[in-house]
Amino acid sequence: MDFTAIGPRLQSVLGLFAFCGIAWALSERKSAFPWRQVAITLPLQIVLAAFFLRVPAARNSLDALNGLVAAVSAATQQGTEFLFGYVGSTDTPFAVTGENGGLLFVFAFQALPLLVVVSALSAVLWHWGILKLVIRGFALVLSRVLGTGGAVSLAASANVLLGQTEAPLLIRAYLASLTRAELFAVITCGYATVAGTVMVLYATILGTLRPDVLGHIIVASIIAVLGGLLLARIMVPPREGEEATTAAAGEGFEYEDTMDAFVTGATEGGKLWANIIIAILAFVALVGLLNIIMGAWLPDVNGAPLTLERMLGWLFAPLVWLAGIPAGEAMDAGELMGIKTAVNEVVAYIALVGSEPGTFDPRSELVMIYALCGFANVSSIGIVIGGLSALEPSRRRDVLDLAPKGIVAGTLATLGSGACVGLVY
Repeated sequence: MDFTAIGPRLQSVLGLFAFCGIAWALSERKSAFPWRQVAITLPLQIVLAAFFLRVPAARNSLDALNGLVAAVSAATQQGTEFLFGYVGSTDTPFAVTGENGGLLFVFAFQALPLLVVVSALSAVLWHWGILKLVIRGFALVLSRVLGTGGAVSLAASANVLLGQTEAPLLIRAYLASLTRAELFAVITCGYATVAGTVMVLYATILGTLRPDVLGHIIVASIIAVLGGLLLARIMVPPREGEEATTAAAGEGFEYEDTMDAFVTGATEGGKLWANIIIAILAFVALVGLLNIIMGAWLPDVNGAPLTLERMLGWLFAPLVWLAGIPAGEAMDAGELMGIKTAVNEVVAYIALVGSEPGTFDPRSELVMIYALCGFANVSSIGIVIGGLSALEPSRRRDVLDLAPKGIVAGTLATLGSGACVGLVY
């Protein structure tokens, strides 16, 4: 059969079922396949994608969010210019020409400081009850539609706006009593989504590709939550007779007042800023070192040196093809998924923007924006193990066992999000 002749939408349909099939092949109890949840979740994901891409009013709402990105970015730049001078600004006191023009943008001081500002604003919105209301509403929908327990629904919903270590804080009191399947669902949803603190950063990076990209990033996280819950249920099903854990919103996650929320949020954003800088520096250097070693010791393959990106590209090429990427673009898209898994999604998004013109068509670019939108990478394993073990030491053994497995489920969930968009584009 000539797979290159299959239409891109059919590829995406095959992908949605194939990702569930991969999860089932890795399941701890293959006889407990959640047919009902599959029948509800997959159509719901497709409907959500179609609503935001096909309905003019919904599509325009995504465009409107671009103004928010511009406002927050402009405000942040005032702070970076004050602190870092021209290094934190796009304007320089000297001419930058030739090949050095690419050095004009200093990522650590011009893009990443957005994390500090957005983290502070998010903390204030939580203190004012706005984020609580949104998260509680989404959790209620998940509980009613998918039948997930209150604790899991709350943590999963929080992952749309909070991070993979912040969201479990909302159910800290219930972590000890979560079933193994529920704990895996919480971990998977953390991998399958991104935090609200980095959404504006991603929108800034990807703004040259699509002006409405912030809205797509939010939609990607919503769709991925549904996919994460489904794939987690397939891979680690609940045992016979287990009761779902209930929970109330926001216990133990409060601020004294608005100023405390703002300062605490800014401080946490600063820690995240530093952690991302350190992670990017270390992992980019590690990948570079591995490529140097392989280039020196291993023979060329197809006329080019063997690199980690190429190897991961071969691994992920079939998976991104299933998400709806044309066969001719699958290797390049697979490399992006490899970068995201080995390093993180920030570096992968930068690589996507820096791709040679014509590498991807507009549909493929949007599919990859969704497929890359998640924290499922190697460094996140340590973050999840350290974070959840600190919150509830009694579950450390379970976390150590489930965290690596969650990377697979989280990656499949983001690829499924890309497939949904590829299907309705």
